[in-house]
Amino acid sequence: MDSNSLMQFAGAVASGAVRVVDLTFTLSPDFPVIVLPPEFGQAAPVRIQKISQYDAAGPAWYWNNLTFGEHTGTHFDAPIHWFTGKDLPNNSVDTLPVRDMIAPACVIDCSAEAAKDPDFLLSIPIVEAWEKRHGKIPPRHWVLLRTDWSKKGWRDYANLKDDGAHTPGPDAAVMRWLVEERGVIGFGTETIGTDAGQAGHLDPPYPAHHFLHGGGRYGLQCMCNLDQLPPTGAVIVAAPLKIQNGSGSPLRVLALVAGS
Repeated sequence: MDSNSLMQFAGAVASGAVRVVDLTFTLSPDFPVIVLPPEFGQAAPVRIQKISQYDAAGPAWYWNNLTFGEHTGTHFDAPIHWFTGKDLPNNSVDTLPVRDMIAPACVIDCSAEAAKDPDFLLSIPIVEAWEKRHGKIPPRHWVLLRTDWSKKGWRDYANLKDDGAHTPGPDAAVMRWLVEERGVIGFGTETIGTDAGQAGHLDPPYPAHHFLHGGGRYGLQCMCNLDQLPPTGAVIVAAPLKIQNGSGSPLRVLALVAGS
C-alpha cells in the first residue's frame, strides 16, 4: 500500500464512506466487575477520584485519579493472563505485536439462542452452519460472539445466582477448533468474560482462556454494538494500554465498516 492509498482510507473515514462503530462501554464506577469465589483475590471496582476541576486545587484544569483492575469494563486479555500462556514470548500487553491490534472480524449472531438460554454454548456445528452461509473463517481473524447480552441492565448483566454466573459463551471443543483449525487471532464477547458463566464445569475449565492464551491468542469482552456489524467485512482496532508486564487492559474497541 502506498501513501495515496493510506490518504484515501483516511478520507473515507472522514467522509463516512468507512463507518466507525464504537464497541466499548463507558468505564464508570457502576460497571460490574468479575466476581470470583471468596477464597480468591478480587478485582477492584472502578474508582474515579477528582483531583481538581477549575477550583482551588487546580484553577485552570480538570483531571482525575483512576483506580481499576486490568480486566475491567470493555477489556483485552493477553496470553500471560492465563497459566497456559505464561511462558510464551511477547505475551503481555506491552510486548504483543502491534500489528495484531488491527484485524478483520467474523461476527456470529447467536442472540436468539442466548435470549432463550442464558447458559447457551457456542459449538462447532453452529460455527460450521455460519460458515456455510458466510464462508470459512480465515486465519488471523477475530471471532466475535453476538448475544445482545450488552443490552441488559447492570442488575442482570453478570446474572449471578447461588451457583455462580449464568452467561453465554463457547464450549471447549469449539475453542480448541477455532484456535487450532481456524487460526483465529482472538475471540470476543458481550459478556463479562470470554468464557461462559458456568465454564468452570467444562473440560478443561474456562476453555476460551485455556486455548486462546495457550495458543498466543487474545480475548475481548464486555463489548457492545455488535448488532451494528456485518457477519464479515468489519476490521477491529483493539489497542490495549501499554502496561509493563500487563495481563490485560481496559481499552477502546473500534470497528471499521464499509459505509451504507
